[in-house]
Parts: sequence; structure tokens; C-alpha cells
Amino acid sequence: MTQSTSRSDFVVIGAGIVGLATAWRLSRRYPDCTVAVVETERQPAEHQSGRNSGVIHSGIYYKPGSTKAITCRTGKALMEQFCDEHQIPWDRCGKVVVAITESELASLERIAERAEQNGVEFEHINSDQLRELEPNAAGVSGLHVPETGIVDYRSVCLRLAELIVQQGGAVHYGSRITRIDHTEASIQLHDERGNSFEAGTMINCAGLHSDHICRLAGGSPEVQIVPFRGEYYELRPDRESLVKNLIYPVPDPSFPFLGVHFTRMIGGGVECGPNAVLALSREGYDWSRIRIGDLMETFRFGGFRKLARQHWRMGLGEMNRSLRKSAFVRALRRLLPAINSEDLVRGRAGVRAQAVSPDGKLVDDFLIQTEGNAIHVLNAPSPAATASLAIADKIVEATSKP
Repeated sequence: MTQSTSRSDFVVIGAGIVGLATAWRLSRRYPDCTVAVVETERQPAEHQSGRNSGVIHSGIYYKPGSTKAITCRTGKALMEQFCDEHQIPWDRCGKVVVAITESELASLERIAERAEQNGVEFEHINSDQLRELEPNAAGVSGLHVPETGIVDYRSVCLRLAELIVQQGGAVHYGSRITRIDHTEASIQLHDERGNSFEAGTMINCAGLHSDHICRLAGGSPEVQIVPFRGEYYELRPDRESLVKNLIYPVPDPSFPFLGVHFTRMIGGGVECGPNAVLALSREGYDWSRIRIGDLMETFRFGGFRKLARQHWRMGLGEMNRSLRKSAFVRALRRLLPAINSEDLVRGRAGVRAQAVSPDGKLVDDFLIQTEGNAIHVLNAPSPAATASLAIADKIVEATSKP
């Protein structure tokens, strides 16, 4: 086996969308410096970045003034511009957020207040206007958000990887980092094949393994990653007309995830879901993918146990929807009463790298932790893909030329 040593000014761990965007922005900010990306998989966007909903989010849900809200709004404009400049197909298709019952109207109004504070274009719609936009959707009222869009983020990642190489950088695939050493002037990364990567500054964008990488680098992550799997169904091609664009529910404030919704995809088709169940490994895309080490790490973590005690009833419901298609269909029919089990085929699944604090709280905002010459992105949930270029700019602002 041939071993090699690579030296650069910056090294980024992770060829997901945040890592690639960061490497690209670094190469533009410091054109006379070298940038390398190190990725475990054989191609980019193999995990969260290539398995998400493909939505270009508007920022309607997020707490005003939060990093999520600010970077989503900025990142949305940057993402649209990037796609235009690089001929990546995208569509500003719009979405509706639907209050199904009168009891949800107060929550819908709180979302409208956030949208207004965040500068999101939207309009209140009544049930008749909802039916004009989505004839098959149930609901007594809603919000229409015309600026929401869709794109294939895997295509964005592939283009970013190309740009990094074109600008003199490198993307190293098939390199799982197993050891990180520090010297006074640099950080040295070593992979399981014996290759090493040396740089003045390291940026950890390892997603599902970001806390592991932080510890390997001698850091103390404020949180632990707990993997949650989201499973989707797709509408059969002859039933795709049930959904025009995107249909979202009013989020349940007692539950930390958004709930099932309907998403038209840029490449065709309509996704339905996801649910949210604990994954049995950090890359547990179905029930058969079990890693005892990952599972024990989750169960030993006091923050997870506190989270589970708070949300166990909802968690059982999500598991029921995962294991029983009829239960999943019932959840979907709240938004789309015309849908039947025969209309759905099993779709893909993704695993969300959710940071959980020791007190059992899901970290809602993006979390970036700096320790010496290492920057760790420890929480980047949705809308991280939308916001990726803006997140990258924040990371780059925290760096200095070696």
C-alpha cells in the first residue's frame, strides 16, 4: 500500500456541502494558499448533503436574530446566485404552511411573526386560496411562501469539488481520519491507510462524526451527536399530481422535529415524510444497520437519556410510523386526505447529525467551536444546505492567513 504525505495551508475534514463550501471560500479568500479536503467516502455528499429534501429554505421558521435565521437568508441568495452562475437547475416553486385545525392557528400566527421579522416574503391565505394553490391539501388557513425553492444539493457539491480542484486545491477521497497530532505550527491528520495530511489550520465539517473528530484533535465538544434517521416514501408517478409544489404542516411546538410534509423534487417525483427515529448507528439508514459501539455511545450519554424521558411517547409514535406503513399513511392524510397506501412506494432515508447538550436539549442553532488552530462545526442541521455558503463565509472570517 502506497503511503503519502500531503501539506497544505488549510485542511477541511468532510466533503459534504458545508465542508466543500468552506474549502471553496477559503481558496477564494486566500488565493495564494493551498486548501485540501479530506473525505472518508469515495465521492462527495454521501451522507446528509446528498440525502436531504433538496429545499432552498426561506428562513420562515427560525428564531429572529439566530445564526440559523441570518445565514439562511444570506445563504439562500448566495445559493441561488451560485446555481445560476454554474448552470445548476433550481426552481423557486413556493410552498404552503398549513393549519389543519383551528387549534393550530395561534402557532401559524407565531410563524408569520417570525417570517416578518426575518424578512421572508409570505402571505396569509384562507382555505379557498389554499385549495387554489394545492387543491388536495386539507386546512382551514395557511401561509404561502413563494420564495421557497428546490435544488439537487448533490449537484451543488459536485460542482464545488470541481471548483476547489480548478483553483489549485485537492479533494482526497477514501481517507478516514484515525489520529490527529499537533505541533506548535501545524496539525497533522493520519488516515487508516497510513497517509498523512499536514496543515496550519484544520476545519472540522465531519457531520455525523464531528464530535469524534473534535476529540481526536484534543478538543472538548460542548455536545454529542445523536443520529436520527428520517425515512421517506414517494408518490407513484401517476399520483404525483396530488401535490403541486411543497406542503408543510404547522410544527408541533412540543416536538423537536418538523413533522411529515410533501416535497416536489427538482429531478422529478414527490417525496412524503420524513419521520424521525433514533438511528442504530451514525450511518444507520435502515433498521438492519447496527453498530453496537455507536448505540452504546448514545445510550451512555446522559443528555440522550434526558431527551428520551421527555419525548418517549412521541418517539414510540415515530417508530410505529417507521415499522407500519399504515401509520405513516395516517400521518400523511392529515395534510393530504386523498392519499392511500397504494399511492406510495418506499423512498430513501437520511440520517441527521443532531447535536444534543448534556442537559438533554436538542441544539437548535448552528454551533461552531474554535480551539487553537482548529475550527469545529458541531451542529449544522437544516437549513445548513441552504445556508452553506453563508456558513462558509462565517468560518472563513474566523480564520487568518497562515
